[in-house]
Amino acid sequence: MSSQDTIENPETGEGKNQTIQLKSGSILEGRYLIQGVLGHGGMGAVYRARDMHFSNVTKLVAVKEMVNQVHDPVLKNAIIRNFEREANLLASLDHRAIPRIYDYFTLRERSYLVLEYIQGNDLDTLISRTSGFFLEERVIQWAIELCDVLSYLHNHKPEPIIFRDIKPSNIMINPQDHAILIDFGIAKHFQHGQKGTMVGTEGYSPPEQYRGEATPIADIYALGATMHQLLTRRDPRLEPPFSFGERPIRAINPGISSALEGVIIRALDYNPEMRFRSAEEMRFAIVEAARSTGILSHFATPIEARYQSEGEIQALWQFQCEDEVRGSPLYHDGFVYFGSYDNCLYALNAQSGDLHWKYKTDGGIVSRPIACDDNLIFGSEDHRLHAILLRNGKVNWTYYAQGPIRSSPHVAEGYIFIGADDGFLHVVNASTGRLAWKADCGSKIRSSPTSGDGLVYAGTESGDFFCINFTGAVKWKFRAKRAVTSSPAISQDMVFFGSFDANLYALNSYTGWVNWKLWLNKPILSSPFIRDNLLYIGSSDGMIYCIDINSNKEVWHFVTQNQVTGSPLVSKDALYCGSVDGFLYSLDHRTGRLRWKFKTNGPITGAAAASDERIFIGSTDHRIYALQA
Repeated sequence: MSSQDTIENPETGEGKNQTIQLKSGSILEGRYLIQGVLGHGGMGAVYRARDMHFSNVTKLVAVKEMVNQVHDPVLKNAIIRNFEREANLLASLDHRAIPRIYDYFTLRERSYLVLEYIQGNDLDTLISRTSGFFLEERVIQWAIELCDVLSYLHNHKPEPIIFRDIKPSNIMINPQDHAILIDFGIAKHFQHGQKGTMVGTEGYSPPEQYRGEATPIADIYALGATMHQLLTRRDPRLEPPFSFGERPIRAINPGISSALEGVIIRALDYNPEMRFRSAEEMRFAIVEAARSTGILSHFATPIEARYQSEGEIQALWQFQCEDEVRGSPLYHDGFVYFGSYDNCLYALNAQSGDLHWKYKTDGGIVSRPIACDDNLIFGSEDHRLHAILLRNGKVNWTYYAQGPIRSSPHVAEGYIFIGADDGFLHVVNASTGRLAWKADCGSKIRSSPTSGDGLVYAGTESGDFFCINFTGAVKWKFRAKRAVTSSPAISQDMVFFGSFDANLYALNSYTGWVNWKLWLNKPILSSPFIRDNLLYIGSSDGMIYCIDINSNKEVWHFVTQNQVTGSPLVSKDALYCGSVDGFLYSLDHRTGRLRWKFKTNGPITGAAAASDERIFIGSTDHRIYALQA
């Protein structure tokens, strides 16, 4: 069924009822399969749909509809411009608590936004389904997250954005209990001194908004009104305007702390000048209220560390070399080993950061070293695979390839597997450094190989991905559309890797058949990390993703400020991943919530290493850092 069947042939105008809803099974633009209605609005509905462009996976989207039945041409065009404004505004935003926009189109009287589908329920629904009061700590968590997204909007460049309609029905709570801000229909760019018509929702809007004077402080008032309702279950739309002072929170819900009540009272002050000056200031006050009552301890370290300033996350030590550190360090037996583009491999005391020894090569080192027996093994752009003694950095043996080695070594069954720019996968005896065999893969190999069940896997810069047995025979080959620099990971008889074609692939590890693939917007250089059926990977779209490998569904994503070409590491309950924005991010690996971030002075392109208590990361600012895990 097409969209024309559903809308009573909008191309010809046939059909008397132009407000009929789309039916399940209809298809918009030959792409979006309508599955049901998510909600209703004054000018249309919001639908759940499947994006049929992704044939191998079920990608759900939300389709927001606007039916324009106005006959006055001036007003009709104004409505269309407002809808287009919402589309353009959403396209300029990039925050984990704001749905992404995928598409926008118009079919006669109907215009559509195609948005990221957010699972869960809005707060209005949760209020109606909950008989008692919401827990204070839960409301605090949501309020902190909403302050975070308001801060993002209010500091948006080139112009701040005011949401103008914070209320429970515009706040989604996803399955991970995170707050997501939806419906940007009346959000606008803020200009000082500009007045407009009164928009918003009675009961949640501050007095100045009734006069057409909406500023960022208006969003703070509306957030306070929403928090007041969540803690008292008193709907402000049913009460006299601006009468929150007549309904003290603790008089209705004595279990709420006086500290949090004080925060909400200040946010709801009739005089804008008496409220918090910014969303950041309100966020800080909420965190301090939670700390003073002991509630903050319920969140463990993630929430508290999340709102520390960057300067409060300090390196335990840092070591500077003479050029960029683009690769990944290794922690082994009390020492940190890493290579640099100053052509040296360094060994540092992991506790103090003091230099133990360094080993000089004739080329830059991006290869991550591995420890094998008494040797440290790594590749170099000098065309050599080096094996040096762990205890003193003296050379044991070297093996020559016919091109630079930017791949990292993998050890299995007493052999070292490594790729090179000469297009060969080299397999070298780990004890002697002698060649056992090599396989011609036809293109540069910068992906680091991995192995399982007598098979080794590696990708090439031409986009070929190889499965080779331990005798050197190719078992199967898969062709991606662009280069495969991402190093594979294996789990549940599947091999996973990313490609420059923006797809995350899951292939059957024995046959090479595609189990599923997931498009992640932009090229993927990051290598996947798997823990408990969850796969973690970065993308050039600036996000860190968590994917369920069984359902190939996104569990969460975290937005950084630039490309993520480094690879994630999960240690204990935390995920660590660097970004080209220069930050190392520490996230809760189950929820994607930020624990802390640490700023270096250059892009981070490698992965972190971990000991029991510390995290080690290199940066293109010529340094390696040790941080408290």
